[in-house]
Amino acid sequence: MTLPALPPAACDVLVVGAGPAGSACAQWLARQGWQVVLVDQQAFPRDKVCGDGLIPDAHHALQRLGVHAEVMAAAQPASHVGCIGPRGGRVDVPGRLAVLPRKQLDDILKRAAERAGAHFFAPWRFEAPLLDGDGEAARVVGARLTSTAAGDCEVRARWVVLATGAVPKALMAAGVCERHTPSGVALRGYVHNPALAGRIRALEVVWHKRLRKGYGWIFPCGDGVFNIGVGLAHSHAEGNDGKGSMKDVNLREMFTTFSEVYAPAAALMHGGVLQGDLKGAPLRCSLDGARHSRPGLLVTGEAAGSTYAFTGEGIGKAMETGLLAAEALADGLAAGAADPAAEATVRARYEAALQALKPRFALYERANRVNDHPWLADLLIWRANRSPRILRRMAGVLEETGNPGNLVSLRGIAKLFVPLR
Repeated sequence: MTLPALPPAACDVLVVGAGPAGSACAQWLARQGWQVVLVDQQAFPRDKVCGDGLIPDAHHALQRLGVHAEVMAAAQPASHVGCIGPRGGRVDVPGRLAVLPRKQLDDILKRAAERAGAHFFAPWRFEAPLLDGDGEAARVVGARLTSTAAGDCEVRARWVVLATGAVPKALMAAGVCERHTPSGVALRGYVHNPALAGRIRALEVVWHKRLRKGYGWIFPCGDGVFNIGVGLAHSHAEGNDGKGSMKDVNLREMFTTFSEVYAPAAALMHGGVLQGDLKGAPLRCSLDGARHSRPGLLVTGEAAGSTYAFTGEGIGKAMETGLLAAEALADGLAAGAADPAAEATVRARYEAALQALKPRFALYERANRVNDHPWLADLLIWRANRSPRILRRMAGVLEETGNPGNLVSLRGIAKLFVPLR
């Protein structure tokens, strides 16, 4: 057995998790000459449960990171999101879109961080923070990492960035977890069915009353392969202690139901070959469920709740929050190793940057009522097919120039009943 390489004993920034948020943060800091160690609990390339859809915010972040052309050379481009309502109505919303499995996307982002000068080590898992002091005020000064093959090691760092995704174990160990259970859950698989390659070209999202306040999707990955799955927001009942239990829903039954209520899903499954197993994953949404910083540590990406509640999209916002963390850290690192005022400024700047995003996440929480009341999708689709103005507003939601909550607010719903002119 080949033992994993041992991370260095010290660095400027230790980034834990090499997904989109962690790799974006690591690349941005390494570009500026800081010594960055990037670790992940899995060797790359590795699979990651996701819808794999890249919407406009992801394209923007990829351009900032200088990897957009490389990603698009491997991705399947698409020009529309197909929104399908319970009664079969459909509207195609234009946008800058693509699909690339996370196994490929995350590897591109990780390699870009390495090219910028970050040092990557795997498989190493975050076990606990190294602390200077006691209690809540104790400063994080590094981390204890563990590997099944190589045992434990310690890495001291001026800052630690947790980009460990939706599973709360690392957040709990770092003392920043406020919600143990996820905001939502999803189940997806890859199906090879070349016969449908010319039939399903858009990113298709389907609402139906039998999907139990969730939705289904089919995204074309290219070469006759499709990402098909189901998602459910607000999946867990919350207790006063931050713990909770999953609501009465079976994702595999929901997946089967999707194939029953949506004919293209049935055709895809019946005529195709499932590649590997169906895999489920938790979602952490709406910048909720964790403290975003403590002395010496920042939390970013889905660990910070960077996924949108309504759509389940999180790749773009994960990269965006990773970049926000890097921008906040860069100034603090330049100020020197022992400057309490600089540390407070880093945390305040990062917290303020996330708070600036919070209203948009709140709007997606409001828009999530479409999942609760699928008939709203029927109404919106019906009107969008008859009103270029409403279709433009839906496209604006994709481009983040529009307000998704307004489309399904009480006032917005009332406007949908106003006769067309």
